[in-house]
Amino acid sequence: MADPDTAARAAELRTLLHHHSHRYYVLDAPEIPDAEYDRLFAELQAIEVAHPALLTPDSPTQRVGGRMLDGFTPVRHAVPMLSIRTETDTTAGGAIAFDERVRNALALPPDAPPVEYHAELKFDGLAINLRYEYGVLVQAATRGDGETGEDVTQNIRTVRGRRGAGGQIPLRLQGPAGALPEVLEVRGEVYMRRDDFEHLNERQRERGEKTYINPRNTAAGAVRQLDPDITAQRPLSFFAYGLGELRGWDQPPTHSAVLDALAAFGVPVCVDRAVVQGAAGLTAFHEAMGARRDALPFDIDGVVYKVNAIALQRRLGFVTREPRWAVAHKYPAQEQMTRLNAIEIQVGRTGKLTPVAKLEPVFVGGTTVSNATLHNLFELRRKAVRVGDTVIVRRAGDVIPEVVGRVGSGPRSPYVRNFRMPLACPVCGSAVLRERGGIDHRCTGGLFCAAQRKQALLHFAGRRAMDIEGLGDKLVDQLVDSGLIRTLPELYTLANDDRRAKLSALERMAEKSAANLLAGLEKSKTTILARFLYALGIRHVGEATAKDLAKHFGSLDRLMAASVEQLLEVNDVGPVVAQSVRTFFDQPHNVRVVEQLRAAGIGWPEHDGDAPQKGPQPLAGKTLVLTGTLPTLTRDEAKVLVEAAGGKVAGSVSKKTSYVVAGMEAGSKLDKARELGVPVLDETGLRELIDGTA
Repeated sequence: MADPDTAARAAELRTLLHHHSHRYYVLDAPEIPDAEYDRLFAELQAIEVAHPALLTPDSPTQRVGGRMLDGFTPVRHAVPMLSIRTETDTTAGGAIAFDERVRNALALPPDAPPVEYHAELKFDGLAINLRYEYGVLVQAATRGDGETGEDVTQNIRTVRGRRGAGGQIPLRLQGPAGALPEVLEVRGEVYMRRDDFEHLNERQRERGEKTYINPRNTAAGAVRQLDPDITAQRPLSFFAYGLGELRGWDQPPTHSAVLDALAAFGVPVCVDRAVVQGAAGLTAFHEAMGARRDALPFDIDGVVYKVNAIALQRRLGFVTREPRWAVAHKYPAQEQMTRLNAIEIQVGRTGKLTPVAKLEPVFVGGTTVSNATLHNLFELRRKAVRVGDTVIVRRAGDVIPEVVGRVGSGPRSPYVRNFRMPLACPVCGSAVLRERGGIDHRCTGGLFCAAQRKQALLHFAGRRAMDIEGLGDKLVDQLVDSGLIRTLPELYTLANDDRRAKLSALERMAEKSAANLLAGLEKSKTTILARFLYALGIRHVGEATAKDLAKHFGSLDRLMAASVEQLLEVNDVGPVVAQSVRTFFDQPHNVRVVEQLRAAGIGWPEHDGDAPQKGPQPLAGKTLVLTGTLPTLTRDEAKVLVEAAGGKVAGSVSKKTSYVVAGMEAGSKLDKARELGVPVLDETGLRELIDGTA
């Protein structure tokens, strides 16, 4: 008989698991990571095994979590959608233990041949049952509690997968009508690709709207929307992994053959699966997929092993809520709980200030994490995390670890003040600004800030900027890391005898490479104002805007002295760009860097401003878009021709586009031009237009 403390713990675990199961399955808003839920579940299971009298009919171990959400029609599953056992031993021991259980249940002698298994991925999404009648999708339902799910047919019809990447749920199965089953229920997982999830969150941030926690919750929430239009806006995909009810179809003899047959029907089936022999084969698959886990385009939290022969599956049968012939073998969790010790500011290469959580070190996603991003001030406030909180940290693939949110929502004690973004850059002391309507705070010391030094150098040396030949990523790293270069103007002091010797001594440089770089620096001193302006890296000032500013003011001094109102008079310069230019030249250190660059010998011809263009301007007032590969012109050469003829080159096609110039392998821009009725030219047509012979 169990002691009172054990009975109380079992009751506490049941309450906790019911709560977290409701948060996970019904509200799609979990408060704890999957690994913590699994730990609590395993603890309750162990107590019930040791003390059967404590096992109650309502224990979470006796059913699949979840219940109906108001607003959906209930669907009774013809064949229950049961869950499978989870093997939390993430080592090879988990596969070995499963194989031993199967062999014992089949009463196989030690010298019997190895059991044949089918090994597949355990997708992190929402389980769905698709019912096809005579090849037509008639119903889609969630798992629900395993016996009764929710009718989400209209939402599931919107799952289109990703172009060129599969994952689309077919509305009709492939094959001759007479050969299609009377009833075929396909079971699988609706999921969201990792890159689709990141793009969705980036779009949410740009709109100033809430971001989503992880791909699994986002996919589940999208499927269970009452409005199918909302589901249709989410980039969802699907993989099949099994069957439900069958009528009028001879089921293949193995699970692998079942999946092959589903693929032939046009149902998406993941290619990362294998038929393996015995524990050795299971272990090899687990290790191979673990090594590839981060490179997969979607999240998995483990692999699934199934006895391959259907006849053996039936012989093994079920125990309580789980089949004896299948198991989910987990990987190290990608979400864990830990303490938030501090919040610090990191200044990125482009000047963006990012709040970074300093964490009590925790092992998550296969590595120890002590730092995690909080993205920006608005994300931090939305997640309502403060120093001292217990938080959930997530690491998936190569994505930078992030704080998902706070564990629990109760009051804090003692009081901890809310985080505030600094007014000055912690690296260089320059003013920190946030553009109106924007979400990111940025350091204004672009040419001065040490955190932005490498990015500023690379941009300054770029082909479309000062075009300094030989100054690439690796050399910039060496120049900055060695302390040889601290500011842009110091580039032009490398020709000094003492500095030239240090330059030649850098890795892979030698005298010849150093001479080539110095020649490139000398050549770059003769430039044009537009290139110099673009090279300064002023926020929002691209090549086209730099040209407009140079043309309008004609002189750098006049531009530097211009007010916001005067800047707004420039073609295509709006309030955001005007304020950005004014802010840049309001920083004394930026002005100082510009003066030092000019003193180093950089110069250009100047004029009175808005000087008339030389030569004929047949493309004046015209906007062109370039796409594909032209026969004799590079993209840059074509752009120079267009601009010399008075035209403007844009990056996207719209109703305002005058012409699209298309070459070989032209893509979506050409399709968009045809859709909008925009005239399309080839290279010959472009030349004729410029020559006036068209």
